[in-house]
Amino acid sequence: MDDGQLDATFAALSDATRRAILAKLAHGEATVNELAQPFDMSLPAISKHLKVLERAGLISRGRNGQFRPCRLEADGLDVATDWIEHNRQIWTERFDKLSAHLRDLQKTPSTKGTPS
Repeated sequence: MDDGQLDATFAALSDATRRAILAKLAHGEATVNELAQPFDMSLPAISKHLKVLERAGLISRGRNGQFRPCRLEADGLDVATDWIEHNRQIWTERFDKLSAHLRDLQKTPSTKGTPS
């Protein structure tokens, strides 16, 4: 697992504006102006967000005449998904072991308070 790519992906996803941009792109390509429309920020600020997403491999920009439409690169989320799934499995196993141990403790009669 590439830690640099994982860090870039989570850093990109850590911002609500960038997550909203990804959600919009999940419905199809969009221009920078279309992506900027719902936000109260300048086009240069939106462009900075797009650069973060592009560096993380979460979006790409094409060429269509004068327009450079952005598109979601869903495969870019795989590194985060894989990391989350791996850690989910570890914690599920740990909680299962803890649960079994607690059941065993409840089945074992307590020796406290019984005369020796």
